[in-house]
Amino acid sequence: MLDPEITPDLIAAHGLSPEEYERILQIINRTPSFTEMGIFSAMWNEHCSYKSSKKWLRTLPTEGPQVICGPGENAGVVDIGDGQAVIFKMESHNHPSYIEPYQGAATGVGGILRDVFTMGARPIAAMNSLSFGSPDHHKTKSLVGGVVAGIGGYGNCFGVPTIGGEVRFDPAYNGNCLVNAFAAGLADTDKIFYSAASGVGMPVVYLGAKTGRDGVGGATMASAEFDDTIEDKRPTVQVGDPFTEKRLMEATLELMATGAVISIQDMGAAGLTCSAVEMGDKGISVSAWIWKRFQPASSI
Repeated sequence: MLDPEITPDLIAAHGLSPEEYERILQIINRTPSFTEMGIFSAMWNEHCSYKSSKKWLRTLPTEGPQVICGPGENAGVVDIGDGQAVIFKMESHNHPSYIEPYQGAATGVGGILRDVFTMGARPIAAMNSLSFGSPDHHKTKSLVGGVVAGIGGYGNCFGVPTIGGEVRFDPAYNGNCLVNAFAAGLADTDKIFYSAASGVGMPVVYLGAKTGRDGVGGATMASAEFDDTIEDKRPTVQVGDPFTEKRLMEATLELMATGAVISIQDMGAAGLTCSAVEMGDKGISVSAWIWKRFQPASSI
């Protein structure tokens, strides 16, 4: 079967701007295949690359005497003394929650819980920061009800309490709500797991709930602008399964205790495109750093 022709409409359907497509041509020095378009679409969106906000994220403090791990991993790690660390993650699920409030908010919580326990921590608490439009806007009531129920429902089923949060209402959010979820867990400082994978012939194992067509294109949707066709995007919102994720967490933590895990990473919105490649890339970078660090100066 031949790949479809790369047209302006196809480029737009992948959530890429004309300028971004020109950048792709410069990088690979040829026209991308349909599969490669999907890869760029999955990785060059707001949810995965933070292309509009990383400029501001880089201004935040990320280093300090208690910081064990800053940006770049599944979650951040801070030493709290007595051989323990708090591992935490905050993530937004704005677009999914505006399209399908319950599942959009619920899977936002599920995602950060995975980020925490794939670092070796057991999640102990969740929080949230929510921004909705004017109270008299026609969508506000349903958004508030769905988002609050989704956050609480997923956490309750998983067994992690929501201990606090904040909420605001302003007409500026009439066109899209903001749903920021936070999760924190505890781990021993000598039992933290990272995502850098190295070594030849190592097996790669994927664990998790069954997959379906729900959630396909969800990462790309994070960069989309909403219009009258918003209902057409509902299938891009994943359906959560907190009971299976609870079993996944217990199995993952038990497996970590055996010493069989070399590296581990949550499969995020971009799925296989993101997780496996990032792990290998980080492993190469770490191996290269170690090699340079411990080689005699004359051989570097």
